[in-house]
Amino acid sequence: MERLPSWLRQHLAAIRAVAVLTVLLGLVYPLVTTGVAQALFNGKANGSIVEGGHGSALIGQSFTDKDGNPVRKYFQSRPSAAGDGYDPTSTSASNLGPEDVIDVLPVPGAKDEEGNPDEGKQSLLTQVCARSKAAGELEGVSGARPYCTPDGVGAVLKVFPDRAVSVNQACPAAPFIASYQGLTVECGKPGEDYAAGRTVPVRGDVSAVAVPADAVAASGSGLDPHISVAYADLQAPRVAKERGIALDQVKTLIGEHTTGRALGFMGEPAVNVLELNLALDRS
Repeated sequence: MERLPSWLRQHLAAIRAVAVLTVLLGLVYPLVTTGVAQALFNGKANGSIVEGGHGSALIGQSFTDKDGNPVRKYFQSRPSAAGDGYDPTSTSASNLGPEDVIDVLPVPGAKDEEGNPDEGKQSLLTQVCARSKAAGELEGVSGARPYCTPDGVGAVLKVFPDRAVSVNQACPAAPFIASYQGLTVECGKPGEDYAAGRTVPVRGDVSAVAVPADAVAASGSGLDPHISVAYADLQAPRVAKERGIALDQVKTLIGEHTTGRALGFMGEPAVNVLELNLALDRS
């Protein structure tokens, strides 16, 4: 019997290898792994869906009203930069870094490219300051933190030879300090270019910070469903008061919905906000 040409034998061997690997890796392996996952980790394999149509326990949610204000009887999640908040199709961080400290002030009467009123752009620092101030007011504690003004924007000066400008405080706001190194501090004028000035963040004299970091900073994915135990403890008195239940009862529920460190040593204990709020509704 005449042997096939070598080039044809090579092609047939390649076709057989593709067929075998397709069956093994494209059919058998997925079926086996899916079967094992369904048998051993059914809930997690199906997205950790919470009963009652409340979504997934793995994706954070906002507990706010139609105007975006916190619903006081619920624990609040950490901020999210994913789309309009916790959007799985837009998972992302803000991509702003620690040097992002200067706002773009909105110009009164101006409009953006889409014809909407100019809203300017908040720096990462001002976002943190504004969130800290709002959280402090919600929980009845001081929202003050270093490098933030009392009105909740970044405490940043642009310093020139003959003047200093609080660039994140739009006129007619009173600057957070009256003078800096002998220079009178002015409020910021929307639309004015201060790029030539020296940037000077002012730390202030804040020694204790009551509002935890996860209350003011979004997670890397924007989908984190957890908050720190410290942030949960800060919110507990408000939630207990709004629901008319004992603080100890709320703290017990916090403990029941606190996860430990991964593998016992990585990260910090955290509280699943959705599961905690659902437990409160059932109590």
